[in-house]
Amino acid sequence: MREALAVAEEIDPDERRGGTGAVRFLLGKLGGALASLFLVVVLGFLLFRMIPGDPVATMTREKPFDPVQLAQLRERLGVDKPMYRQFLDYVGGLLHGDLGTSYAYNRPVADLIAERFWPTVLLVGTATALAVVLGLWLGVRAAWRRGSMFDKAHTGVAVTLWSVPQFWLGLLLLIATRGLFPSGGMRSPDTPPEFLPQVLDVAHHLVLPCVTLLSVVYAQYLLVMRSSLLGEMNAEYLTTARAKGLRDDLVRRRHAVPNALLPTITLIFLQFGLVVSGTVTVESVFSWPGLGYLTYQALRVPDLPLLQGIFVVLAGSVIVLNLIAELLYRVLDPRVRAR
Repeated sequence: MREALAVAEEIDPDERRGGTGAVRFLLGKLGGALASLFLVVVLGFLLFRMIPGDPVATMTREKPFDPVQLAQLRERLGVDKPMYRQFLDYVGGLLHGDLGTSYAYNRPVADLIAERFWPTVLLVGTATALAVVLGLWLGVRAAWRRGSMFDKAHTGVAVTLWSVPQFWLGLLLLIATRGLFPSGGMRSPDTPPEFLPQVLDVAHHLVLPCVTLLSVVYAQYLLVMRSSLLGEMNAEYLTTARAKGLRDDLVRRRHAVPNALLPTITLIFLQFGLVVSGTVTVESVFSWPGLGYLTYQALRVPDLPLLQGIFVVLAGSVIVLNLIAELLYRVLDPRVRAR
């Protein structure tokens, strides 16, 4: 009896530590995410106030405003207050879900972001999903055929495209495909209002910006997957699987690839977190009505509330999805749970 109690006393503390370890891990990650989000708010407030230019002067350019009217406009926009008061008002508005009012559009920032959110998700989400599939597929085969012509060709092309500026590649595609695809916008005004013609029209406009993003982004997944799989190829469990008589294709698909996928999880979630941020240069080149193009328009004023709102939304999305990736990594990798 005493021996059984002794064994129970030895096991229970470990079980308790395992349970509290998961809670401690979760609380630690949540605390880190909240701290990062607070730093994003502070950085976003200070960063955009360092941009040269006076929003009031830009908004009233070539318009007959006397000094009294300019002072009233500064007071209405809140830019005449001390910096610390502006920051306190900004944080107070965020706590109540108020991102402020746009200087240029004279509309709530939250409404503007909501309108441009889904076009960006459509564009960058489609390009990212295709880049994940293409990059992982090519990365697996490049690693499995290390040193072959397939490996050298696809790795070289991917690295070359990764180094190409997105806006430059977009301009080249516009010139090369002149007349084949629309040069800008998301819809044509003369498209019939029925569902299918509208979908086909949006897809037609989506081709060039999507190909531009895909061509640059997929290299990350190819290189990470290739490197990860190369690290797994000489592992003992693969030798054991081959010794059991499994075909090389089954060894790769059932054993090597699932373990090599783990390092790519964080990268995939980070890229999907960047979906809401869009790409300023690509959306500007193709006049795609998303958050990236909205950011470009806000920088021209500069529209401080709009810039701050976009920055908080896109940075917050990266933080949230990075948190999800870390929690999922703990579920998928037993080595993380053992820490």
